[in-house]
Amino acid sequence: MKLKVMLVDDELPILHNLKAVLPWEDMRVEVIALARNGKEALDRFRELTPDLVLCDIRMPVMDGMAFLSEARKDNVECDFLMLTGYQEFDYAKEALQRGVRDYILKPIDYDQLEQSVRQVCEQIRTRKLDRMQEIERWGRMASMAYEKQLYHALLGFHTESDSFWLPEHGESLDRLWYSLYLADVDQYAQLSLQWSDQERRSRNAEMTEALQHLAAAGGGSAAVMQLREGEWCIIEQRARGANWRTRQDHANERLQQLRDGMRERMKLPVSFVAYPEGVRITEMESAYKKLQRMLLQSAGSWKLACARGKASDAGLREDPSLWRAVDVIVSRMRKLDQSAMSEALADLKHCVSKEQEQEFYCAEKVLHYLLLHLLRELREMNMIVPQDEEKIWRKLQHSISVKNVMEMIIELVDNAMEKGFSKKTGEMLMLAAKDYIHKRLSGDLGVEELANYLGISISYFSLLFKSHFGETFVEHVTRLRMEMAQSLLLTTDKTVTEIGSASGYSERRYFTKVFQKFAGMTPSEYREHHQAER
Repeated sequence: MKLKVMLVDDELPILHNLKAVLPWEDMRVEVIALARNGKEALDRFRELTPDLVLCDIRMPVMDGMAFLSEARKDNVECDFLMLTGYQEFDYAKEALQRGVRDYILKPIDYDQLEQSVRQVCEQIRTRKLDRMQEIERWGRMASMAYEKQLYHALLGFHTESDSFWLPEHGESLDRLWYSLYLADVDQYAQLSLQWSDQERRSRNAEMTEALQHLAAAGGGSAAVMQLREGEWCIIEQRARGANWRTRQDHANERLQQLRDGMRERMKLPVSFVAYPEGVRITEMESAYKKLQRMLLQSAGSWKLACARGKASDAGLREDPSLWRAVDVIVSRMRKLDQSAMSEALADLKHCVSKEQEQEFYCAEKVLHYLLLHLLRELREMNMIVPQDEEKIWRKLQHSISVKNVMEMIIELVDNAMEKGFSKKTGEMLMLAAKDYIHKRLSGDLGVEELANYLGISISYFSLLFKSHFGETFVEHVTRLRMEMAQSLLLTTDKTVTEIGSASGYSERRYFTKVFQKFAGMTPSEYREHHQAER
């Protein structure tokens, strides 16, 4: 970090010596200005804002003490070293009272001056670095809070009474407009059957990081949210003023950029859909669900689709109550609400019958969507075994009727509810904890946060967690992060800093320390060792 210094003395030989004798380049300091009196120095000070000023006290026009007093009024953070031929205590006392770091007596001992300058420069750098780190910490905290609000909005938890202000915008989230994009790995549930838990986490983490990079490259403010495995929602903050045609053109362009970028980075086929109509944060849940429905029509190898805003539902030609029944079934599955689930299945049967009577053709697609959605949910809840999933996929490979799909859904739900009720409450809490950890592995995670999310005490959570997983919360999270880091080190060319950040460690030094303790070598050594083996 290079610092800026200004030299002030009315004696020209001393001024030139100060510039020439001290090893400024070696101290990583740039001399940005010379001045012969306090008035001239004050003008240059306000223009150039130096980090350090070496200033004589006795000068014409305006002396050093008057210059110091005026400079302090500007509230500019700058350190001063005063030079004086006067050895009276009063001058030193006054200078120190005004925040001067040190004072040097004339004739100048340049070795002593160099030592003082080096010490002050080190203090300035430490202070600047601490402030930068503090700003970064606050920035990360604000970013996390912002993304948490968006995450809750997609799930429908955000209400008009919620308030969150963005310091850089000076306004509430409720006053901002957004465009939404949805990315979904084609046939994810079927593809991921062959992956281990660690491989699933690594692939999802790689996809998340790739989409975050592409979203950021598009300019503006964008966040990437993953609400379930194999699916990501990109939320782009945008201006409201553009007309529909402009918004549609922008959305199509962004979709193309995202698809092309993912083709270069990932081998898995991904479908993309967009909702370019500007939405408020309180409307995100509805827009998100519409995007999921659009995937029914557009899903396929690297397909794109763009909704026409509020009119997007017309193309699906379905009774809205059909989707409401689907939403209830999915939400009640996690809560194991048997009575609500029975009612939702009855509503679903009624809606399907109604659609068939009116010769609507959406019921079959909606039921297929529900079936696949339930498979994802049940897998994350650890309530279905791979063998049962494979049986369902084999059936779906053949042309089956709406009635058969409905029977499969009812059977799937019944089996899941039976398994859910057979599990102890503690086990269900730990399944929810596991899901929460996996979705937030690259961010900050704490015992208190997770215990609050589950609605239990920290001590009870810690006891349940150790009993269920055989390791403490910290040990479990650390192991998952280290496994993810190992995978990224072997499968990507990202830097150690980037991999540390993706694994939940913002500081490279700490990430390296934790990794070395876990793997017995540093991240760089680990990568080199395994590359040499290949």
